[in-house]
Amino acid sequence: MVKHVILWNLKEEYTEAEALKIKEEIKAGLEGLKGVVPGIVEIRVNINPLASSNCDLMLDSTFEDEAALKTYATHPAHLEVANGKVRPFTSSRVCMDYSL
Repeated sequence: MVKHVILWNLKEEYTEAEALKIKEEIKAGLEGLKGVVPGIVEIRVNINPLASSNCDLMLDSTFEDEAALKTYATHPAHLEVANGKVRPFTSSRVCMDYSL
């Protein structure tokens, strides 16, 4: 199994209400990929960081293997979410992939 963890910050131009809506849409879009993209074991997005955090949201996902992660990266449904709901609204991204 492979873990795929991403931390994002939203662009600073959004109001609190706008940022919440964007985070909710990212969460719905990414979590909606389970059952659509083969090889996803679990996919969760946390949009409620504690005040001590220095990021706005986190993707915590598990894949069957590294091949499944590569499939996810290029799958049209994932790219639709990434290009439509994530990338236009985020200013930074940090990723860590590792084997379980």
